[in-house]
Amino acid sequence: MTLPDAPDSRDEPGRGVAARFRRVALDVSPLRLSPGFRRLLIGDAVSVIGTQVTAVAVPIQVYVQTHSGAAVGFVGLAGLLPLIVFGLYGGAIADAVDRRQLVILTTLGQAALSTVLLAQALAGHSTALLYGVVAVQAGLFSMDSPARSAFTPRLLPVHLLPSANALKQVEFNIGVTVGPLLAGLIVAGPGYATAYGLDAVSFAASMWAVLKLPPMPPAGGGRKAGTASVLEGLAFLRTRPVLLMTFVVDLIAMIFAMPRALFPSIAHDVYGGGPQTAGAMYSALAAGALLGALFGGWLGRVHKQGVAVLVAIVAWGLAIAAFGLSNRLWFGLLMLALAGGADMISAVFRNAILQTAAPDEMRGRLGGVFIVVVAGGPRLGDGRAGLGSELVGIRGAVVSGGLAVVALTAICAAVVPRFRRYDVREPTA
Repeated sequence: MTLPDAPDSRDEPGRGVAARFRRVALDVSPLRLSPGFRRLLIGDAVSVIGTQVTAVAVPIQVYVQTHSGAAVGFVGLAGLLPLIVFGLYGGAIADAVDRRQLVILTTLGQAALSTVLLAQALAGHSTALLYGVVAVQAGLFSMDSPARSAFTPRLLPVHLLPSANALKQVEFNIGVTVGPLLAGLIVAGPGYATAYGLDAVSFAASMWAVLKLPPMPPAGGGRKAGTASVLEGLAFLRTRPVLLMTFVVDLIAMIFAMPRALFPSIAHDVYGGGPQTAGAMYSALAAGALLGALFGGWLGRVHKQGVAVLVAIVAWGLAIAAFGLSNRLWFGLLMLALAGGADMISAVFRNAILQTAAPDEMRGRLGGVFIVVVAGGPRLGDGRAGLGSELVGIRGAVVSGGLAVVALTAICAAVVPRFRRYDVREPTA
């Protein structure tokens, strides 16, 4: 007698759908494995919301006071020099001292600056003071971030770094989705003082998470901070073309196609809206990145990470160009969301390449370069967008920037084939 075949669970519709969902759903293994990483993620999520409220409130305040896209673009440029200088030297410091202690000091400093913004909003608006605070904020941020970036590889094994980076993208993009929307509501309602006060208080969550970490000195006792240490990090980077290309292609994407400085102008001139419309555009970028990260379980199975970065950046450029051509708010927000998703994919793989290829004693310095690029690129993009809007109009500045990204990324792919061929299974930086 022949027995019937046992049913294959894959043939059951419910189980098949569940299995497919697990393949694309966010991998939360790092949260289960590391309580320290879990606390950092929670604390940073709260802090990012507050930081993003300020990041949106400041350019809106500048635009209300000046009615100039170029003046808003200068908000980004005001922090560029401190970002470069303190990013490079902050990375060297992070490779010389206990990184946990450094982050504690920088967090306290950033909370104090948010309190200064609160005071200026209560005492009387000052555009010059806003530029000054933004510059100092950039300096502290660029010292804080290289030290923070070195935490994750110490808390988790290498094979979980893409999943950890995807989780951090979720945390960050929740903040940059909620924060701008909240900023629009607060600025239009209670006002700027409430926005800056919320930011100051939010740093307490980040401080709690960092205080719970063990000491985090660099491996091997560290290297004395100074110009020689900075130059050593840059020399190491020059010998690693794959690492160098992760910075180059991101600079291209951000300098030529970051449209955020034009959001207040686009909200008013193109869509006929106000602060809430501008806030929605800031949030749309983050919402797309958040959705991409939530369904990023597949990211850990991608081995050709160089190709993935290139494709993601081309997708970013095309989506930004389409946004610039949009006459309807819903379509513009959709294109920004698609751009945000593409940028998230690029960021996950660029981070994974950096964390895999950089030795611990170099992570602070390379993290400093990473922050200079990741935060400095958008600031240069703010300046380019603001100036471009004066020369060729708002639409011309956005569309030409997106198309330039596509062309320049294709050139990079052709010039550095090693980056195209980068495979995490055989990493050669």
